Amino acid sequence: MAKLFRAVIMGPPGSGKGTISERIAQSFGLKHLSSGDFLRENIAANTEAGVLAKTYIERGLMVPDHVMTRLLLPRLEEMTRHSWLMDGFPCTLAQAKALNSTCDLDLVISLNIPYETLKDRLSDRWIHPASGRVYNMGFNPPRVQGRDDLSGDPLIQHDNDQPEALVARLRHYKDVAKPVIDLYKSKGILHTFSGTETDRIWPYINSLLSTKITSRPETDTQHIPMP
Repeated sequence: MAKLFRAVIMGPPGSGKGTISERIAQSFGLKHLSSGDFLRENIAANTEAGVLAKTYIERGLMVPDHVMTRLLLPRLEEMTRHSWLMDGFPCTLAQAKALNSTCDLDLVISLNIPYETLKDRLSDRWIHPASGRVYNMGFNPPRVQGRDDLSGDPLIQHDNDQPEALVARLRHYKDVAKPVIDLYKSKGILHTFSGTETDRIWPYINSLLSTKITSRPETDTQHIPMP
């Protein structure tokens, strides 16, 4: 049996974490775990942690560490027999330490994308709130303008994706992510990838994972087409 492989992907808003995570999942057979998906599922199901998280989100606040760990760690404990890639968690040092108490990570990918690129991506970003599906008018537009491809629901643009709010979001990300990045760097598992285009970064990530994951499921070796 192949050794289990656990990885985390980090990056600021608009860095392409979701796109790269999907490619990794398809190419290497890892389960793509998204903290955003877990949040939405728990809120929709009215779980105790979901109801608590919703009270923060509705006020435009960050969901606190103790709520995020309460949402996510039980799910990870159910994944003891699976290899996975976590997208969107941990965001803070407290979350990283809580994750360390649950499992040992093999690899952390950090995406380093210039501010101007992030600003351009986010100004073109539209979201389907119920599912979290993301569209970009530049390279991944919906089939019908302003409508989700699957449900037909209206798409929205977050206020905090606007340039004025983006500076504050990126500053906050750098402040909270730095100690997490330093922690993983000290463990020797951090790999940083810089660039302005996901398609140019992807081959380097693919090459790295090819050396780290020695056994891939035969049915999961096909790459997702580049957008």
